[in-house]
Amino acid sequence: MTVQNLNFAAEVSAWVRETEARMTAVFRQSAQEVIEEMQTPVGEGGRMPVDTGFLRSSLQVSLNADPVPATRENPGGIHGAPDAASLVIGGAELGDRIVASYSANYARHVEYGARGRPPRGFVRGAAQQWQSIVRRVAQRLKDRVAAGR
Repeated sequence: MTVQNLNFAAEVSAWVRETEARMTAVFRQSAQEVIEEMQTPVGEGGRMPVDTGFLRSSLQVSLNADPVPATRENPGGIHGAPDAASLVIGGAELGDRIVASYSANYARHVEYGARGRPPRGFVRGAAQQWQSIVRRVAQRLKDRVAAGR
């Protein structure tokens, strides 16, 4: 009887570890996809206007921190999109708060509109898709598990 209890406890522990790992994977991948949605240029079907790339490159991603202040001025030139988000997200655990914000001093003007320009809503639009992204990511994971991958 003691052996059966140990086997059952081991099975439950393994199931809990697998469940937590899957939940963490869905959380991380969903956050990654929301940020990718925020960063998708208008020319590729997204809402992020890209001229020099400074706004996109001003993306800052952190864990459990306040958003960075949007105070950086554009130094001019062409800027590449950052890829630091995946490093931060890869270290996120369940219960962490992933914070993605833009440090460009005009980020809010682009998001909400200003000086006669319409709002782009690249952050809000991506955030509004959270539930559907989580569902999609969870389904992909379920499909992979069912297929044995």
